[in-house]
Amino acid sequence: MAYWPDFEAPTPLQYFAALVAEDRGFALLEAAAAVGMDEAPRLDTQAVLAQIDELGARLKRRVPADAAALPKLRLLNHYFFEELGFAGNVNDYYDPRNSYLHEVLRTRRGIPITLALLYIEIGQQVGLPLRGVSFPGHFLVKVRASRGEVIIDPMTGKSLSREDLDERLAPYRRQGGPLGEFDVPLALYLQAAPPRDILARLLRNLKEIHRSAGETRRLLAVCDRLVVLLPLAWAERRDRGLVRAELGLDDAAAADLRAYVEHEPEAADAPSVRERLLALGGDGTRH
Repeated sequence: MAYWPDFEAPTPLQYFAALVAEDRGFALLEAAAAVGMDEAPRLDTQAVLAQIDELGARLKRRVPADAAALPKLRLLNHYFFEELGFAGNVNDYYDPRNSYLHEVLRTRRGIPITLALLYIEIGQQVGLPLRGVSFPGHFLVKVRASRGEVIIDPMTGKSLSREDLDERLAPYRRQGGPLGEFDVPLALYLQAAPPRDILARLLRNLKEIHRSAGETRRLLAVCDRLVVLLPLAWAERRDRGLVRAELGLDDAAAADLRAYVEHEPEAADAPSVRERLLALGGDGTRH
């Protein structure tokens, strides 16, 4: 008789950590689906992935294998937006469910980044080399076609011209952009985003939604994921420490804040973080 040792299922955070541990073979779609386990701990992420695969397979049966990129793109847009009915949730944009793939699949409503994840996955199944673009203010999708790169709004499927993109970028250019006063080329904003960066953007969207709503427990769950995803992003460790402090988790909060001031001793907010650390009974001395 075979003996099977007791098996304890991983927590949602442990499961997520395993998915994002390595950049090679990064399981972006599965990790994004796993974010929904914070609200639905029994969520079957494999069933979510299977549902997405089936949507892709249905389209693949209709698309000639030798079709060029632009005809495939037109078929994808008709299928995704017209037949399946996906669209932006403009009536309740900040509903956290817009960030959960299983909810977006159920309601057919989402925000740019979750719609993009589904659009990219379905499009890739018909041979479209779609990539996510972490454009300021609005996540985009791009694909290389015979006549150059096509930039797509995942809320509508509309192709965006250079003028459209410049107009969307104008408010961020006025704020200085990533290089201060320099006129940053548009192409810099249109680079394909690495999978880890895409997932971080999804989580930071959710983080801001929970912070604005005062949902501290939900906020902590998202902060936990961001720390796991970006272990060297010390600002995420600081933010989790502040949330832990708000929840009365003083020892854990002090550990996070101490890590922040040790690794970012010259940060503009380091003095105030040291004061908070001292108030928690931790060592706020400068190292």
